[in-house]
Amino acid sequence: MAFRTLLYLNDASARCLLKNVSCKKIIVQAPNSFKCHRGFKRLREIANNDAFVNTSTLSLKNIWKPLGFTILFGSATHLGAAVWEYEKIRSHTYKMMNRYHQWRATRTGWRGELESWWRSLSDGQRIFIPICYLNIMVFVCWRIPALSGTMMKYFCANPASRAICWPMVLSTFSHHSLVHLAVNMYVLHSFSTAAVATLGREQFVALYLTSGVLSSFASHLYKIAFQRPGLSLGASGAIMGIVSFICAQYPETRLSIAFLPMITFTAGNAIKGLLAMDSIGCIMGWRFFDHAAHLGGALWGIYWQMWGNSHIWQKREPVLSLWHNFRDPPKSH
Repeated sequence: MAFRTLLYLNDASARCLLKNVSCKKIIVQAPNSFKCHRGFKRLREIANNDAFVNTSTLSLKNIWKPLGFTILFGSATHLGAAVWEYEKIRSHTYKMMNRYHQWRATRTGWRGELESWWRSLSDGQRIFIPICYLNIMVFVCWRIPALSGTMMKYFCANPASRAICWPMVLSTFSHHSLVHLAVNMYVLHSFSTAAVATLGREQFVALYLTSGVLSSFASHLYKIAFQRPGLSLGASGAIMGIVSFICAQYPETRLSIAFLPMITFTAGNAIKGLLAMDSIGCIMGWRFFDHAAHLGGALWGIYWQMWGNSHIWQKREPVLSLWHNFRDPPKSH
């Protein structure tokens, strides 16, 4: 499954990551190895520097801005998805009316081959590829020393930072470890086709982005409530929203573990096990994965399957009517 881990910065590798970052004090103790798999990275101890982690600023007042951003971003994402769907249907209708497919010129050469390949993909694959590409580009940016400060500030979720809102989104496209990136993209690829076939491209993207932001908010809330400062990053919160939706929608589907195909279990049992593990992780204070972020994304996916899809998305006609009137206002006589 997708996973979010903690990042310990103290050894030589960690100091290389921070060598271009102005910090008054680096970590005083940490494990012997540089641990960075998927996840919401966490710095256990860092000096007072509000660009990174400042324990003195972890108070309840830090939660109101992330809460407001989560509500606004989630609402805007679903409204944008509804408009996107409207425009797609409108464009397709006009193309059919004008018999677009009959007179459209066929590309040749590598462009034609690329276009043919793109058309041969499923809707799920067409959504997965851009998401994977963005994650790879951010991963490459982590390898550029000159960008270390920017990546730490804007691509790590941190409730004590001045840049607190947009990192809640950007951190869900951020991976510092190749293994972490590969595992998350493998899980997303495994579930994206079924999810897009069930939800449609527009609703899938809205669910993915909203799950990611809500996972960041859940991580912030947990850090503030239990005074556990740290930085977080990774796509697992967003992926958990997709995984939990599919598991709740098709609970009898048989799943297996990668490289262990002989071990199978139902999707319903899989999501129950993940929820139990992350709940125990939060209660016990385990600090390798960001269990609060996992729970935030997973619970939103289950909520969307049980209530959101039928009571929010399926009742979007007023939004589409408003957009239609805005786009093509009725002509006055």
